[in-house]
Amino acid sequence: MRKLYFLLFFLTITSIFAQSDVLETQTIAEMEGKSASRTLNFQANANTLNYDVTYHKLELTVDPAVYFVNGKVTTTFTALDNMNTVTFDLANELAVTSVKQGTTNLSFVQNGNNELVITLPTTLATGSSATVEMVYSGAPPQNAFEAFAINVHSGAAGMWTLSEPYGARDWWPCKQDLSDKINTIDVYITAPSQYVSAANGMEQSQVVNGNGTKTTHFRHTYPIPAYLIAFAVTNYQVYTQTAGTAPNTFPIVNYIYPENYNSAVTAVAQTLPIMNLFETLFEPYPFRNEKYGHAQFGWGGGMEHTTVSFMGNFSRGLIAHELAHQWFGDKITCGTWKDIWLNEGFATYLSALVIENLDGPNAFVAQKASMVDFITSSPSGNLYLTDAQLTDVGRIFSSRLSYNKGAMVLEMLRFKMGDTAFFQALQNYLADPNLAYDYAVTTDLKAHLEAVYGQSLTEFFNDWVYNQGYPTYSITAQNWGSGQARFVINQTQSHASVSFFEMPVPVRVFGSNGETADLILNNTANGQEFIVDVPFAITNVQFDPEYHLISRNSNATLSSETFSLNQAIALYPNPSSAELHLQMPNNVILEKVTVYNSLGQKVFENTGLDFEISSLSAGVHYLSIQTSEGTFHKKFIKK
Repeated sequence: MRKLYFLLFFLTITSIFAQSDVLETQTIAEMEGKSASRTLNFQANANTLNYDVTYHKLELTVDPAVYFVNGKVTTTFTALDNMNTVTFDLANELAVTSVKQGTTNLSFVQNGNNELVITLPTTLATGSSATVEMVYSGAPPQNAFEAFAINVHSGAAGMWTLSEPYGARDWWPCKQDLSDKINTIDVYITAPSQYVSAANGMEQSQVVNGNGTKTTHFRHTYPIPAYLIAFAVTNYQVYTQTAGTAPNTFPIVNYIYPENYNSAVTAVAQTLPIMNLFETLFEPYPFRNEKYGHAQFGWGGGMEHTTVSFMGNFSRGLIAHELAHQWFGDKITCGTWKDIWLNEGFATYLSALVIENLDGPNAFVAQKASMVDFITSSPSGNLYLTDAQLTDVGRIFSSRLSYNKGAMVLEMLRFKMGDTAFFQALQNYLADPNLAYDYAVTTDLKAHLEAVYGQSLTEFFNDWVYNQGYPTYSITAQNWGSGQARFVINQTQSHASVSFFEMPVPVRVFGSNGETADLILNNTANGQEFIVDVPFAITNVQFDPEYHLISRNSNATLSSETFSLNQAIALYPNPSSAELHLQMPNNVILEKVTVYNSLGQKVFENTGLDFEISSLSAGVHYLSIQTSEGTFHKKFIKK
């Protein structure tokens, strides 16, 4: 009994930790989406689609004790069409005082529609580049995004930004969409000298200005979207680790509140084995020529700003989630907010892979069980968003769907494809030169998965990505003669958008002497029957014991029905127009099959299990099946 008590204790504790991880994912989702209940009337600005940004220099003067920003942003862009004006996204609350091209002052207008429209001195021809310098200042809007914020921790002032999904314009003039990545950025942060500044890329210098301020310069030379550009300022204490494998090492720079320094140093030690795992499964850290790092800030969750994740705490789950985004979200960014699961589903699944690889299979199963329970708590919910859902930040960052369902869809793909093909496809996806350091949509991922798998995944994506709901399985098992078992699978669907979920279905069978066997039944139709080799008499059967599938209230039962040899000999498909297959137990030897028409006339004889019937006339036909165990009679319909 001590073993049983220990097992029950272990399973209970494992379940508690798994539930805790799912709850943490909910917190991450809420923090990344910010005000999840607010519906926002905002979409990518069509007026910014006629140019490509190649460079930004952000020069920001701030005091973390004062909710205000003075900024000068220098932007280089290339015309995609002939241009007489250029439009940037910028909140109405920020006042622009000058715009220049070189030493030439340019006319501009802030049109009250969160836009800065600049008149160019001459027509900028398609393919030509120009640079403009914009000087502005003001208190950024205080809205649902809280893209620009100040806080106080242990008496110290702090300031930070968080622009996902639509908040970059709240604190600097930018092109805020998911079609353009900036090739290079320089960020200069001038703040009171007692503070430490953090931003994307590598710190280049700190210059004490002699007026009580200090300017810190960061440079980031990988392509980056506007929403991932960020900075933070407070009284950070800096702790640096070394990651990678010599000679290809890189720093992990941690910006930590002094009051949390000792505990945070212990906690961020977990970053190294997680980094090693992700590099082993996928590829080397994508920004290894610069740094990775964390900056503590005032939210409860985190945000995957490229090379420096902003962290509300240093739990392992949050560290794993934000680090995973450096591959899935930062290196390859979702090309539309409809495809947000390519960011969040992957980050959630990679966090689960940390559990699998560092805690073991039992903890991984418990984590998946909790995710499935959460996903199926509602009968509906699509993964790929509709147009109507795009203005609802809460729907974009749905923990149940974009995060947990996205993660379990990846688990089902891994189960369907096998580990080797699945991970190879993801490595190819990350290495694709058309996607790397750029944007991807769901069809891009699907194409890479299919290329390695060698089969279409259209049915799978229609069921699990584009449509809604989940199946409930009812499986009946029956011992079926010597060394075989018969399974019948029935399924109901929680949502009308999917008529049937095609999926390999795992079952585990048990024997009276402790035997076990794991079987996979490739379920493609309702009421489907499988005859499977099992080398022992089944005494119990379990549905999906390792939680590979999204389903709810599914069950597998062992039938007490007595085995019948006549029932075990079956014909399929029936009716048929071309071919017929005879199914028999392994221990029965076929001697001869004789086919008769409805008049009792012999049509032909066959000695194999498969035979061609296309030449037969339509209607009912009869078979006489001679076997080592006697003669059996069946009928079939020729269509």
